Amino acid sequence: MANHYRGALQTQDQEISLDHLPVAGQIPHWLSGTLLRNGPGKFEQGGQKYRHWFDGMAMLHRFAFHKGEVSYTNRFLRSSAYTKGREEGKICYSEFATDPCRSLFKRVASLFETNDHLAPVPNAGVNLARLDDAFIAMTETPIPVQFDAQTLETIGVIDFQDKLAGHMTTAHPHFDPAMQAGINYMANFSAKSTYNVFAFTKQQRRLIGSLPVREPAYMHSFGMTRNYIILVEFPLVIEPLKLMLSGKPFYENMLWKPERGARFLVMSKHDGSLAGTYESEAFFAFHHINAFEQDGDILVDLAAFPDARILDQLYMDNLLGPKGGALSQSSYRRYRLSPGQTKTSYEQLSAETIELPRINYERNNGIEYRFAYGVSQHGKQRDDFLDQLVKVDCTERSTKIWYAEGCYPGEPVFVAAPDTSDEDEGVVLSVIFDAQRESSFLLVLDARSFTELARAEVPQHIPLGFHGIYTHGVN
Repeated sequence: MANHYRGALQTQDQEISLDHLPVAGQIPHWLSGTLLRNGPGKFEQGGQKYRHWFDGMAMLHRFAFHKGEVSYTNRFLRSSAYTKGREEGKICYSEFATDPCRSLFKRVASLFETNDHLAPVPNAGVNLARLDDAFIAMTETPIPVQFDAQTLETIGVIDFQDKLAGHMTTAHPHFDPAMQAGINYMANFSAKSTYNVFAFTKQQRRLIGSLPVREPAYMHSFGMTRNYIILVEFPLVIEPLKLMLSGKPFYENMLWKPERGARFLVMSKHDGSLAGTYESEAFFAFHHINAFEQDGDILVDLAAFPDARILDQLYMDNLLGPKGGALSQSSYRRYRLSPGQTKTSYEQLSAETIELPRINYERNNGIEYRFAYGVSQHGKQRDDFLDQLVKVDCTERSTKIWYAEGCYPGEPVFVAAPDTSDEDEGVVLSVIFDAQRESSFLLVLDARSFTELARAEVPQHIPLGFHGIYTHGVN
């Protein structure tokens, strides 16, 4: 079945809404809420194709649970790229690695568009979050897009009532329960670029701290403990002047400079001061797993790659080619940052690869934890994309695996059972592409044993996507 995942990298134009999906097995009746997913659903406009997996038009998916039953809805996010592209039959806006060959003036203008009603609605196809009573879709453009969590209809951009500005952010904000606010960072590109860390609600953002930087690094996520924000600068850097003038899409203005190594920048969450800088050998990561403080040290766990080649491997031509599943291997690394030291190194916590990692976030984010869940590559088929789910026990250094031949899982989302204090008591939800059936299903695993409880069959394929959230009470 090697390389059959390519069927899940094809456009899904059908928007459907079904009250009941066929269920095999039993879904726990306590599971009463909604799984919302985000990712690309369309990989071309007219006769023009998007070049990278990250570029596809955002599609939202909704699985709602009630008394063992599941409903399903999918809908494209009505971004400017989606609506104008359909009207004109061509690609009209730049994406991560695709550019529609606009004029120099339009490229520069789009880079400096601000968060207001005049800016285009971005193709926010990476992640989802909840801000108070609002649900938002996000990408690395710092303009989140609000949508209706029941109908999936696009409402419009969130217009923050503040003067913070930036050009690149992460689609992986954290939530701080003490502040009752989200936390994220923005990179502001200029002759004197900065990393700006801020707290935010639906209405406003508040600057926590700002760090000057000569060559901003591409950072897809960041770490947070109870007291600190950890920005990891990989040696994949952006040259702002080149970005404005090169005429190339965003990604093609990045340079890999391994001689720089990587830097861990630790910022105080309370006053924005730089609490420490630590250096390591060069590496790259999309996703932090967790970070926490232990005996005066800060431990930072990431899904790490030896270099940034993975970004090139995710071009569509490569993914759809004969060796497209042969991706760089990500490892589960733990870096220890110790006061008084300037260097850090890592230990590897699992022999299995891991990506799209999740934890019991509400219980353990920013503090010591034991379990993480992710997608991985089966040991016997290292050339076949991400084809298994893993549960890693960081204490015992052991791993449990779910694998089914010809099945390609998406990000596993942990949902805690009610009235439990155990970290891994609950279920894990993952959208699976079944290559043999050329359709998808929602998999429900018992989180503790990592064994299958149920499947809810979707009557069409769901393209391989990225991230999502489970929310209680929106069903």
